[in-house]
Parts: sequence; C-alpha cells; structure tokens
Amino acid sequence: MSNSIIIENAVKKYGDQTIIPGLSANIKNGEFFTLLGPSGCGKTTLLRMIAGFNTIESGEIKFDDLVINDISAHKRNIGMVFQNYAIFPHLTVRQNVEYGLKIRKVKKADMKKKVDEILDTVKISELQDRLPEKLSGGQQQRVALARAIVIHPSVLLMDEPLSNLDAKLRIEMRSAIRDVQKQVGITTVYVTHDQEEALAISDRIAVMNGGVIQQVGKPEEIYTRPSNIFVSTFIGHSNLFHGKLGKAADGFYAEFRNGYKLHIDNLGPGAEDGMRVIIAVRPEEFSLGAQGLPAYIRNRTFLGKHTNYDLAFPDGMVVENQPSIEYSQDLGQSSEIYDAGKTLSLIPNAAKINIFTEDGQKNLIKGRE
Repeated sequence: MSNSIIIENAVKKYGDQTIIPGLSANIKNGEFFTLLGPSGCGKTTLLRMIAGFNTIESGEIKFDDLVINDISAHKRNIGMVFQNYAIFPHLTVRQNVEYGLKIRKVKKADMKKKVDEILDTVKISELQDRLPEKLSGGQQQRVALARAIVIHPSVLLMDEPLSNLDAKLRIEMRSAIRDVQKQVGITTVYVTHDQEEALAISDRIAVMNGGVIQQVGKPEEIYTRPSNIFVSTFIGHSNLFHGKLGKAADGFYAEFRNGYKLHIDNLGPGAEDGMRVIIAVRPEEFSLGAQGLPAYIRNRTFLGKHTNYDLAFPDGMVVENQPSIEYSQDLGQSSEIYDAGKTLSLIPNAAKINIFTEDGQKNLIKGRE
C-alpha cells in the first residue's frame, strides 16, 4: 500500500554547514513528485533523508501519520532506484528481481507470481534468464525498476536514474517509468537536474535552490507562471528586460527602457505605479510586428520545427550577464527564415509574459502574488 509523504521543517546539517534550512513539503499518495534543481541544491540530500540514509537534525518526515525520523532505512519499506542501477552481475534478471523477496522470506509460489507480474509490467519477461552483461542500459534500468517495485514498497525513490543513458533512450525510459508508476500507483519521489525530463514525467515539481524549495506546482504552472527569476530561468529559457510599470485608465502598462509600452491586465495587488520591474519573455512568446522591440540577429540555429535566433538589443534594455537572448520562430507559422545581421521588430505576448519585482524574488502576475 502506498503512502503520502509529509515533510515538516526538515533540517540537514554537515558540521557547521546547513544544507537544508527547514524545508516543508506534502507529497500526495500515488503522486509522481520530482525534486528538480542544479547540482548542490540539496535534492539528493532530501531524498536520502526520506530513505533513511541521511539523518535529520530537526523537523519531521512522515509516511501518512507515521513519523519515520528514527526508523532505520531497511524498516521504512521503500524501493530505491539509483543512478548506477546496482544490479548484481552474477545473477540473472529473474534472480535480481527475486532478491528483495527472498530477503523477506516470501514463499516460492507467491514469489514466482509477483516476479512474473512485475517482469510483464516492465516488459522484460523475455530477458529473465539473461545476465546483466547481456543487457542494454535501458534493459538494466527496467531490471532495477522491477526489483524496486516487486517488494510492494510504500514509497519509490529514484535518484537521477536516467543520467547514464543516451538521449534517445532517456526519452524512451522516462515514458516507461511514468507508465509503470501509474500502473502500479505508487508514491514516487524522483530526483533530476534535467528540466525537460521533469516537465515530461511529473505530476508536480518542486524546484530547489540552496536547500530551499522555490516553487511547487504542476509542470505547466511552473513553466508558464514561475514564482521568481530563478525558476523562470532554470525551467526553460527566459529573456529578462529592465522595465517599469505605469498606471493607465484601464489598468497598467509595462514600459521597456526604449519606451515601448505593453498593456498588462493581469497584475496582482503588489503592482504599483512607477515600480521598477524585470520583464521576462520566453523565446516563443515573441511575434513579428511593425511596431515592436528592435532586435538585431547575431546568429541563428535551425532546429527543424523551429529556428532559434540569438539576439542583441539596444544598450541598457536587457538584464546583464544572461547567457543568451533568444527568439524562437515556429516554422509552421512562418514564411521566411532571417539571416544574421538583420534587425527584427518583436512584439511580446502580453498575456503570457511574466513581470517580477526588481530583485527578482516575486512574480507580480495574478495568482503568483
């Protein structure tokens, strides 16, 4: 039977260094919940705290109503899939999957039934007599997943499980993991630094930085309405412009530094007349128009369905130290591909852009205040 996971003010320290400074989260029963963030943000540390491999200095972690802080790892009834799979090289696929059941002294008849079912679920029944050295990376990953699930754990924990696979196989396996998780219905906590992977596979995502959860939400919420600049630039790409708000008779407008104004009708109560802001525009939120923002094409990259343009804007318009400023052109809706050196007039989509306080810590769009 699957459990919810409730984390209340969890703190993790190594000596005098605080890695997680009081983190709280509520992971629903049967949910696929992803911890996403850059290297060193604390996501694997938190996963290991849930598993019981790391201590917790203060706060509580609960499976449903049971506090598990002082319960040893092997008694928490968790399934774990690691980055390196940890498959026994001298055992066949079936023997690897049976291993956890043998430790639990499951009867042979029950064991055979459980293993047959999970081999079929993860689609490796025909490989059951092979040794790991005869398996591809994706097949080994399926063995690791089957072994973790066959014991019917309360919670499944996965730590960067696809990082050793090539790009095509990663896409195939993330779909397989998602399908198996939904079929089995087990609460899953998944750690990754890959934004696309997180968006494709998760029910909800917790974006972490510096041991702090920056935002929790469904993938589409995280992408379209990020809570702050960190989330906006970590999930996908956002172009950041300096701007200010102005009050108009019918609401507000956002003014770019070159004087271009954009009517905004979805600002929350934190917005003020004359307020300096950062305007975030994703590459696909631009369209071409006669009276827009002047952008010089420095370079272009043809990507099949899209062409990405690396842009330069007049001095002082964009926030400094951005890796790139981009416009993504949908070739299905366009009749011309533009060359480097040309100047475009770009109009941001007022309904989709995000507007942040000048310090980048708060999104001023309604529903994010």
